[in-house]
Amino acid sequence: MLRNFKAEDLCQVMQIWLDSNLQAHAFIPPRYWYENYDSVKEMIPRAEVTVYEKEGQILGFLGGSQGFIEGIFVREDARSAGIGRALLDFAKQSNNSLTLEVYEKNTRAVAFYRREGFRILARNIDPYTKQPAYQMLWEA
Repeated sequence: MLRNFKAEDLCQVMQIWLDSNLQAHAFIPPRYWYENYDSVKEMIPRAEVTVYEKEGQILGFLGGSQGFIEGIFVREDARSAGIGRALLDFAKQSNNSLTLEVYEKNTRAVAFYRREGFRILARNIDPYTKQPAYQMLWEA
């Protein structure tokens, strides 16, 4: 079931955020994610967050604001089950266009977004991680 984030979701959401980033971004030192944990934890309740919940467990979430997707995160044991697509489809329903940034080396995510109709607009260097990232766009 898709629903809006609630304050009591924060612990599960943050665990998924941390685990997903550590797993998907082996090219970034783990220290980076741990150092940013507290600031992300403060931002999550203020962002537009949609969670995918099944039997009381959050399996994934999408965070964003005003048509910009900050990220889609799915628990490792729930990946490749359509959860990311469901979250993205939900965001597409209320937006004529969506933008996001994804690390170039996160090839699984790049392939996912391309399959979902996103195209690369630009290639940048993330100022914090010094890693190349794509700016991507989807339009209805």
